[in-house]
Amino acid sequence: MIQTDSDHRIHQPPSSVAMWLMACCAVVFAIVVVGGITRLTHSGLSIVEWQPIVGTVPPLTDEAWADAFSQYQQTPEYRQVNAGMSLPEFKKIFWWEYVHRLLGRSAGLIFLLPFLYFLARRMIDRPLIAKFLGIFLLGGLQGALGWYMVKSGLVDEPRVSPFRLTAHLGLAFLIYAAMLWTALEVLVPRARAVTDSVLPGVQRGSALVLGAILVATLSGAMVAGTRAGLAYNTFPLMNGHWMPPEILMLDPWWDNFFHNLATVQFDHRVMALLLTVLIPWFCWRCWQDAPTRRVGRLCALLLAVLVLQIALGIGTLLLAVPVALAVSHQAGALLLFTAALLLAHELQYPWDSADTRAAQALSEPAGSGSPSGLTAIP
Repeated sequence: MIQTDSDHRIHQPPSSVAMWLMACCAVVFAIVVVGGITRLTHSGLSIVEWQPIVGTVPPLTDEAWADAFSQYQQTPEYRQVNAGMSLPEFKKIFWWEYVHRLLGRSAGLIFLLPFLYFLARRMIDRPLIAKFLGIFLLGGLQGALGWYMVKSGLVDEPRVSPFRLTAHLGLAFLIYAAMLWTALEVLVPRARAVTDSVLPGVQRGSALVLGAILVATLSGAMVAGTRAGLAYNTFPLMNGHWMPPEILMLDPWWDNFFHNLATVQFDHRVMALLLTVLIPWFCWRCWQDAPTRRVGRLCALLLAVLVLQIALGIGTLLLAVPVALAVSHQAGALLLFTAALLLAHELQYPWDSADTRAAQALSEPAGSGSPSGLTAIP
């Protein structure tokens, strides 16, 4: 039973605030995509210093390029992997890492400057100010974590720590989720319904789906960080086995989950299989418990992105991680996360005015008032 009243509505910031947050989400999405390209082209270690301000300007002279290249030649990656690389070849990997860092800096400005403007114009409700400050601090932490990740590949091994890579991607997803959810709260002004049944089952299910997608994404980051995608390039079996015999070959046993290529890839496959079961089941529950047009469309979107993501993952594996497919697979993870977030938000208040009016038209006798226990949301 839902009861609403216009007095229950909360003050909503203008839609320009939501559009600003959506733009920030788009920039984060671009950062994730370019970050994937940077990793797959082995470009992430090409810039060996972290200069948040000075580093905004790339090398502009032959002397500056020679200096940047000289610094790279001191790294383990150059000595062990790219010895003999020419300056033009260095420039190719330099530019991918530079664009990735530039996007990160741009994201900070795109978030901060409009925030200060909206704050000065009093266009943001006080409860949202703390949220925005928290998001900005997370963005700063993400920049520091990015350098902490890169630094791990400049010491002994010519690759970054898979744990730091996983944390870096996970934090990007959390920042994206915080901005998108807040944008939806602003963009969809809806009465806070007073109800004794707010679909606790599907709401808990939406949290479970979001958590499972995030865990699957993090397991994929571990696959990328350990380069486990270059092993066992068969599907559905792993070199003829459902579970490869070397899956627990390391001692202690728990070390297999972080350093054993067989175990790391197997875990990611298990998470993908879990999603192929969990998401269709969750969508079926949504159609049963919240059969509105918007919920139905979002469930269809979630299922469609799931199919696409599974196909991209299988293709990436079978073809031994080509750059285009692997980047698309990483982008697909964020798209799947986005679709699940949209559905989770809709399930907070799934009874829009159009759906409520349609229900009234079907259930209300001719000439009567609103059906018992249901008041349409204006």
